[in-house]
Amino acid sequence: MATIYEVSKAAGVSLATVSRVMNGNVRVSERTRNKVLKAMTELGYKPNAIAQSLASNCSNSVGLLVSALHGSFFGDMMSTVEDVLRRAGKHVVITAGHSDEEQEKQAIEFLLDRRCDALILHAEAVSDEYLLELAKGDAQIILINRKIDAMSERCFYTDNELGGYLATKAALDAGHKDIAYISGPLFKGDAKERLAGHQRALAEANITFNDALLVEGGYHEAEGAQGLEQLYRAKHKFSALICANDEMASGAMTAARELGIAIPEQLSIIGFDNVLFARYLYPKLTTIDNPIRLMGEAAAHWVLAHVYQQRGVAEPRNLFAPSLVARDSLVSAP
Repeated sequence: MATIYEVSKAAGVSLATVSRVMNGNVRVSERTRNKVLKAMTELGYKPNAIAQSLASNCSNSVGLLVSALHGSFFGDMMSTVEDVLRRAGKHVVITAGHSDEEQEKQAIEFLLDRRCDALILHAEAVSDEYLLELAKGDAQIILINRKIDAMSERCFYTDNELGGYLATKAALDAGHKDIAYISGPLFKGDAKERLAGHQRALAEANITFNDALLVEGGYHEAEGAQGLEQLYRAKHKFSALICANDEMASGAMTAARELGIAIPEQLSIIGFDNVLFARYLYPKLTTIDNPIRLMGEAAAHWVLAHVYQQRGVAEPRNLFAPSLVARDSLVSAP
C-alpha cells in the first residue's frame, strides 16, 4: 500500500502540502492540488480518515440527530442537510433519539465519539441546560425546531404558535365554532406552542376552549385514528378537527371513514407540516406548511460558514414563518 511519503515524492511536493490537499486547505494552488491528486490516483493511495481527523483536528463529518428515521418530516430534514453538506464535500452521520432523554444523550455521545466537527440536533427530550453545557465543548451545536435564547444564533425553528393559530383561524373563518383538537405529546415544545396558537384563535373569536374537545396524541397515524374515535364515542359535538401534524390527520381521516363520517361534508380536517402525502390524501388535506427543508438548509449553511469557514455562504435566517395550504378537506361549516 502506498504511503503519504511516496505521494509527496511522486508529486514533487512536501509532506505538509500533501496533508493540506487531503484536508481541503484553500491555500494550495489548483496546479499543485492536481499534481497531488494525480499522484494519489496513480499510486492507489487512500488516506486514512481517522488519521486525517487526528492530524488536522477536522473530520469533515457532521452529526445529525433526529427523533425518528421514518416519516416524511424527518426524511425531508435528513435529505436536505445531507444534500447541502455533501455538495460541500462533507459527510453526515445520522442517528435517532426517539424523543427519549436517555436515548438522545446516548445518540449525542455516539456522534461525539465519531469526532464530528458539528452536531445538528432535533432534540426534544434533553433539557436546555444539558444542551448549553454541551455547547461548551469542542463540537459546534446547532438546533433545529427548538430555540434556546442563550444560543439563539444557532437555532433554526418555525413559529409553531403562529402555525397552530393559522390552522384554527382557517376553521373559524369557514364558520366552524365547535372545533376539536388532537395535539402532539405535550411535553414537547412544538406541541405546546401549536396548542397555544389554537387556544389564541378561539379566544379571539370569543369561543371558550373546551378541554373535552382536546385529545393528546403522539404525532403518529394510529394516535390520530384513536383520537378521532375517542372524541366520536364520547358523543362530543364538533364540525372541524385540527390535528397537530399530518400523520395524525391521515389517521383521523381513515377512522372517520370507518365510522361513516363523510369528509369534508360532515367533518372538516386540518393538519400541520405539509408533508408530501398530504396532497395525495382524499380529500386533499388542508394543512400548515412547516418549512423543515428551509430549516435544514439553514442549519447546514451555518455549519459551512461558521465551522468550515467557507466563503460565499449567505448568513441564514433563524426564524421561519408557517403558512396555510388550503385544499379540499376544509369546507364551510354545515
